[in-house]
Amino acid sequence: MLRLLTDENFNKRIVRGLNRRCPNLDLLPVRDVGLAGLPDPLLLDWAAWENRTMLTHDFDTMINYAQLLLVRYEPMAGAVFVPESCRSVVRSRICNS
Repeated sequence: MLRLLTDENFNKRIVRGLNRRCPNLDLLPVRDVGLAGLPDPLLLDWAAWENRTMLTHDFDTMINYAQLLLVRYEPMAGAVFVPESCRSVVRSRICNS
């Protein structure tokens, strides 16, 4: 099963859409686990430890930290960078994984 962690400022409408289309999706906001306000590297570390893929709109900083983890061969469960302008949730195999 795909386990996801949404960044602090991730679009709530996208989260609602994912939950509506995939009610059994394991989607966890950083606020729900007390990670709100923490720097991106700590979020990625926590996500790796918990085997969760990060969902974020933060192309400015998060992508740099994710690339750094890859270059260093450090653990990372993954990151999905979603443009802020994304208005709809793409139907995919997420629900069927």
